[in-house]
Amino acid sequence: MHNNSIIFIFVSVENTNSRYFIEIAFDGRAYHGWQVQPNAQTVQQVLDRALSTLLRQPIHTVGCGRTDTGVHATQLYAHFDVQRATAPEETPKFLYQLNSLLPHDIAAKRLLAVAAGAHARFDAVRRSYEYHTHFQKDPFLHGRSWLLRQVPDVEAMNAAAQLLQQYDDFACFSKSRTQVHTHICHITRAEWHWINDNQLVFYISANRFLRNMVRAIVGTLMEIGRGEQPPEHMHTVIQSGDRSVAGISVPADGLYLTEVAYPYL
Repeated sequence: MHNNSIIFIFVSVENTNSRYFIEIAFDGRAYHGWQVQPNAQTVQQVLDRALSTLLRQPIHTVGCGRTDTGVHATQLYAHFDVQRATAPEETPKFLYQLNSLLPHDIAAKRLLAVAAGAHARFDAVRRSYEYHTHFQKDPFLHGRSWLLRQVPDVEAMNAAAQLLQQYDDFACFSKSRTQVHTHICHITRAEWHWINDNQLVFYISANRFLRNMVRAIVGTLMEIGRGEQPPEHMHTVIQSGDRSVAGISVPADGLYLTEVAYPYL
C-alpha cells in the first residue's frame, strides 16, 4: 500500500511595495474629469504618466473619487504603490521633479507614506465641495465660476439647504443610469455665504456624494432662490426619489472639490 500523503509548504512572501498618498490640485477645464477613460484626456491619465516617467515603472493611481468634466479640485488624494527599492526618499525633491513633468494646470502638493492597506477612496470619512457664482462680468472668474444675471434670495436658499440634513437618500440628485449600490449619503454642512460683493459660494460636506449630486442640488436651490419654488419644495424633491423633479445640473466650471478627510491624516 502506498502512502499518498500531501505535504503543504507555506512560504512567507514579503510585500516588496510601498504605498503613498499624493495630494494634488487642478484646474479642470482641460480635462474630462479625474478618471481614466478611452479617447479623452483626464487628470488621472496625466498624473499616472508623470509618476511612471519619474519612478521608471508603471504607476496606477487610485483616486478618492471621480470628478466630472470641467470640475476643479483644490484638494484631491490618490494612492499608488511603488517598488520599495525605488520608493521616493526626499519628498521635496520628488515633488519638485514631479511638478516639472506635470502641466501648469495640475500641481502635486504633498506626498505621504501610508500603511499598505490605506485606501484613498474607501478610507475617506468626509468630502467637501464649493460651488462658486458671481454677478458681474470678471475675466479672472471666467471658467472658474458661474456668472448669474440676478442675485437670488439667499435666505430662502439657505432655508432649503438646511432641509438636506434631514434626509439620507438622495436618489433624486443622482445622475441617471449610474452603477451605484446605494443612494445613501450623510450631509453635515450645506449653506451659502458671500465671500465679497460679487461672489456667492455654496459649501457642502458629506461622507460621500453621488455623481452630479452637488450640481443638481445647486440647480434645485437656484429655482428656490429665483422664487419659482418655496424652500419647502426641497421636501418634495427628495421624497420623490426622481431626478426629473429636481432642478437642472448647473455648469461644471463653478464646482470645486476642496477637502477630503481621513482619520489618519
